[in-house]
Amino acid sequence: MRDKMEWFRQPKILAMILLIQITKIIMIKLFIGFSAAILLTSFQVQAQEPSCSAAATEKKLAGAAKTAFLKKCEKDATAKCEAAAAERKLVGAAKNSNVNKCVKDAVGDAS
Repeated sequence: MRDKMEWFRQPKILAMILLIQITKIIMIKLFIGFSAAILLTSFQVQAQEPSCSAAATEKKLAGAAKTAFLKKCEKDATAKCEAAAAERKLVGAAKNSNVNKCVKDAVGDAS
């Protein structure tokens, strides 16, 4: 019996076994976390509103009415994106980049 339990008394082997077990736990938690993040992101993408240009086309707007609608929609999108950036505590270039991309996505193709 003593020979079979000899590995148990060696600290290096115990440390290695413990490290492997901890690594497995960390990897499982990371996998679950990334999976949840991807799942939540995919739901957010699906829940987005149609772009301003798509809404203007859907409403069959043209000329001055379309221009006014797009201008108002861009203003609303800018306010919403600024609020989202503030909520995420972005500052400087990161905030500007995020807001510009957000507004561009919200407004869509302006042609």
